Amino acid sequence: MGSNKIIDLELQGAGSKLGLEIWCVENLRLVSVPQSSHGKFFSGSAYVVLHTTLLKSGALQHDIHYWLGNDANEVDSTLASDKALELDAALGSQSVQYKEVEGQETGKFLSYFKPCIIPVEGVYYSGQGQVHSKAPTYETRLLTCKGDRVVHVKEVAFSRSSLNHRDVFILDTASKIFHFSGCNSSIQERAKALEVVQYIKEYKHKGNCEVAAIEDGKFVGDAEVGDFWNFFGGYAPIPKDPPSTQEQPQSLSAKLFWITLQGKFTQSGSGRLKRSMLESNKCYMLDADTQIFVWMGRTTHITERKTSISAAEDFLRAQERPVNTHLAFLTEGAETAIFKSYFDDWPQTVAPKLYEEGRGKVAAMFKQTGYDVEELPDEDEKSHIDCNGTLKVWRVNNGKLSPVPVVEQRKLYSGDCYTVQYIYSTNGREERLFYIWLGNKSCVEDREDAISLTSGLVDSTKFEPVLARIVENKEPSQFFLIFQTLIMFKGGMGSRYKSFIAEKGLDDETYDNKKTALFKIQGTNRDNMQAIQVDQVSRSLNSSCCYILKAHDGSIFTWLGNLSTTRDHDLLYGMLDLINPTWQPILVREGSEPDVFWETLGGKTEYPKEKDIKRFIEDPHLFVCTYTKDASDLKVKEIFNFTQDDLTTEDVLVLDCYSEIFVWVGHNSVVKSKQQALSIGLAFLKKDVLGEGLSMDAPTYVVSEGHEPPFFTRFFEWDASKANMLGNSFERKLAILKGQSQKLEAPLRNSPNFNTKETTPRRPSPTPNGFRRPSPTPNGSRRPSPGPAPNGLTRRQSLDSYTIRSTSSDAFSSPDFNNNNNTMKNRRFSSPPIPRMIPSASSPDVRTKTDKTPSLPSKDSGPIPNQDGVKLVNYPYERVKVNSKDPVPDIDITKREAYLTEEEFEEKFSMPKTAFYQLPRWKQNKIKMSLYLF
Repeated sequence: MGSNKIIDLELQGAGSKLGLEIWCVENLRLVSVPQSSHGKFFSGSAYVVLHTTLLKSGALQHDIHYWLGNDANEVDSTLASDKALELDAALGSQSVQYKEVEGQETGKFLSYFKPCIIPVEGVYYSGQGQVHSKAPTYETRLLTCKGDRVVHVKEVAFSRSSLNHRDVFILDTASKIFHFSGCNSSIQERAKALEVVQYIKEYKHKGNCEVAAIEDGKFVGDAEVGDFWNFFGGYAPIPKDPPSTQEQPQSLSAKLFWITLQGKFTQSGSGRLKRSMLESNKCYMLDADTQIFVWMGRTTHITERKTSISAAEDFLRAQERPVNTHLAFLTEGAETAIFKSYFDDWPQTVAPKLYEEGRGKVAAMFKQTGYDVEELPDEDEKSHIDCNGTLKVWRVNNGKLSPVPVVEQRKLYSGDCYTVQYIYSTNGREERLFYIWLGNKSCVEDREDAISLTSGLVDSTKFEPVLARIVENKEPSQFFLIFQTLIMFKGGMGSRYKSFIAEKGLDDETYDNKKTALFKIQGTNRDNMQAIQVDQVSRSLNSSCCYILKAHDGSIFTWLGNLSTTRDHDLLYGMLDLINPTWQPILVREGSEPDVFWETLGGKTEYPKEKDIKRFIEDPHLFVCTYTKDASDLKVKEIFNFTQDDLTTEDVLVLDCYSEIFVWVGHNSVVKSKQQALSIGLAFLKKDVLGEGLSMDAPTYVVSEGHEPPFFTRFFEWDASKANMLGNSFERKLAILKGQSQKLEAPLRNSPNFNTKETTPRRPSPTPNGFRRPSPTPNGSRRPSPGPAPNGLTRRQSLDSYTIRSTSSDAFSSPDFNNNNNTMKNRRFSSPPIPRMIPSASSPDVRTKTDKTPSLPSKDSGPIPNQDGVKLVNYPYERVKVNSKDPVPDIDITKREAYLTEEEFEEKFSMPKTAFYQLPRWKQNKIKMSLYLF
């Protein structure tokens, strides 16, 4: 790989810390821009910007941008381009480089500097970082704001002729800021421009000025409107906007050019391209109309890359391309999804990012300091909601939802489809979660009925529940956690399944106590374990797992894989207790199986013997979705560095977490049914815009605005009070800006205490066909429920009863599966009851009328290490990090960062402790891992 052996001193060590690093070209050299000046760009200068993030896989991701002011000279601009390439080489040529031109910046670049950047006239000087104002008084400016996700702010001539009907304008005067909305501008654009108003008010006026919102066309009798037009010499009509040229949809037809060593272009292909057209020892330009890519082979030299970049820039100038044509530079192996979309046969393989590998590295860090860590906590396996709620299950049968008896609710069949309703409580508020579970062998008619019937049921309820579509073998961990114990059988109980196999002349695989069967055991503990019936052949085995085999002669074998753990063995014994405690199994370890064991499986064949590893959960991505006719015409646009404020009430957005997706539906969006939202989710999976290899069977959730569950809000720095606001995006932000947010708060929906002054939780009542929900005790623990409900069991009682001796010969087929003899309680599980969930700062779910954004403690309020009020002794970073040569003994290794002083914490984390502990837990862990504190 070509590289530059001489690295600019200013760039040495770049990319080793998270966040932004910025350099400016000054006197033909790079100088570092201090953090206090980040986001302030001078039109006469050229900059290099590096953004570094830590992925969940443990890898660092670098994005490099070079920004050119409109007044920057050619020499500085060329130097910034060369230094960006030099920085890429220093970072291993794995970054993507973007050319940014003032006023035409990419959305990714602008997302680093929310709400906006407002370029300043003049040139950057490192000695002062700013140009002194020449005017003794405040200069009145007129700004135009364009964009509904990121805002392009541009100063225009302070003249009435600058105004139009399609844009949003900000008139910034010494005493008041006017927000003028063109009548043809969108609600989202108006709302985004208000963020710019807030920014100007805080940073230009120190918060001391008035704000006025002016609507185009409404001026009679409004004093603020009169004030606005007085600055323009009085009111006069704005001319009608010329016909707008509709933005042409991006065509996938493109031209590929080979760039020679002399910077000349030779066309290599057009239209649909092939990956084989790109050779590792050459550089190419892909001309895709509104976007130009320069692809640099891995074995090309840095001088060849510089020539290619210069040639591409000269090509743009010679072609007189529009100023909004974006230019990106890619090295082989670091291609973006958009670039790959122009090639028909780009390999869909995704580089493996192994979960256990990353966790192993962390465990090794602990062991270096003398801590023998057998197993790290698995954050993705924990529940984010209370799992002691009420469960109810229906089977789809002949176009209807048929309730499943309580004692049968923990049995699902591959040939059937089910609707699962789960009701749980969070801080006195009752929430509902519906799952549509589709068996792998279910018929198309049952699947369609399951979706339409469940969607209709959900739409008819007043509770705005979450709806999820899941497919067998792709269940999220939370699904298993709320069932707590589950057996998944082959075959089916529905009439359509029975009719289908009869018509096809197929054998009925539905389990009964006379048939042989093989069950794979999985789970994390005895409150979360499953027995999955798999094909009764030896290739279904895996050395990482444990199995139960029921032979044709009634013999029971338990098979322990050589790579299975003691936890797996405990789950196996727990499932035996659950299924039938009277069974006397024959224990078989891998490698010592009797002949009858293999005979039952149809003979011994090869099966997987490597450790069953999980792939890393990818970092989440947020997309806004639009369509013209139906979901099949879906268009998506990524929102970079997203926050809760990007969930605008007029829109539908998809949060892509790779292993599952969430379709978030705003109150004022055009989507009014859960089924329509599910269709959008499926269209998104099919589109696979990031080229991740998304599965069409990935769990798909539909989340309504104002009813976001904790397992959704954990991906944001969530402020629950924002979910209580009424009005469109513009009205909400204007109310906050004017300090009127309380007037727009919506009443608490679906709360059991909504219209009362009652503050204690209501007594839980039995449900007609489910489990009774335990009520919380004053100290936060769970009370055992007083007794079984008329038609069901409490969740904890049903768990306790699993260990009771049963007189049934086969509990798989016995109706007593969930309700063994309650008079015999001679054994209990060793695992403790599930504690009541306490909402964390990262995912609160309190939506009362008195909710306010929690104020952050001051820096003098002391550390908040365990969030329990205990003040810890401070130690230096070098002694608390996991690879310390002189570690501090007897500290809480899960809270190493808490022992740092406030000053050293801010130096390492680039934020105060109070801000850090407001982040979601997964973000905290990512940052701590990068600093060797986790």
